[in-house]
Amino acid sequence: MKLTIKETQNPTILKFEFPDFITQNESFEYKNIDEAKNSPLAQQLFYLPFVKTVYISSNFIAIERFSIVDWNDVKDAVAEQIEDYIKTGGKIIIEDVLKPKKSAITVYGETTPNPATLKFVVSRRLTQTALEFKNIDETAPSPLAKELFQFPFVKEVFIDENYISVTKYDMATWEEITLEIRTFIKQFIENGGTVIDETIVIEDTKQDKQQIKNFDNLDTTSQQIINILEEYVKPAVAADGGNILFDSYDENEKRVKVILQGSCNGCPSSTFTLKNGIENMLKDMLNDKDIIVEALNA
Repeated sequence: MKLTIKETQNPTILKFEFPDFITQNESFEYKNIDEAKNSPLAQQLFYLPFVKTVYISSNFIAIERFSIVDWNDVKDAVAEQIEDYIKTGGKIIIEDVLKPKKSAITVYGETTPNPATLKFVVSRRLTQTALEFKNIDETAPSPLAKELFQFPFVKEVFIDENYISVTKYDMATWEEITLEIRTFIKQFIENGGTVIDETIVIEDTKQDKQQIKNFDNLDTTSQQIINILEEYVKPAVAADGGNILFDSYDENEKRVKVILQGSCNGCPSSTFTLKNGIENMLKDMLNDKDIIVEALNA
């Protein structure tokens, strides 16, 4: 048996693909050796000092590394170790050990300033990466979002931290569909469904500027604007089921361009919030009365 090594969109995660399926319609994620009690192979992999997370699903094992090594230096050795383990009869998953129990959660709906969007809050963290889905074709990283788009009244889905913001078409009222969506989300997660597959999250150019690697290359004013948005604005819009991203700052026009996501996108009150909230805050904190804020997708 020979494994195929494949890169993912996340440079810290590498896939080791098998020629056949290794799980029975189940996916497993292990953050440490104690969580991997039903996977002797995952436990063995955690003895490697650079292994951060192990994912096992369908026909592959994906490993997220710490930054102490580069994959080019160790990937062949890891593949060989997995191959040797399988050749000697080692078990990947022991089905009757630590059989995952149905994990009870709570899900409740919260209204947002956008009448077309409802925020469904879950009693556990769902993702490390905020993701917005405008249609079903964008949902490769999120099986949950893909399933939500099967409902004819779902227009957009936004997932961040511990909530899912669902934007609907006018064909249905929230009174008619809230219970149906809430129940579906609750059962999907309780039954072990994947909300976000971190191994295939595609890097979003809209969020690149927020990252440290790009942040350091921006001008001082842009950095200040991002810091203000992150510290003062994002927590407030997140509470309403939305998100805001810095796009650009034009020093000549004193114009700040942002991108609105989730409930903020298309919200009737977003223009008021931009002008009377964010714009005034930036004028005050940057001590520049000429600052103008506009949303590219408002």
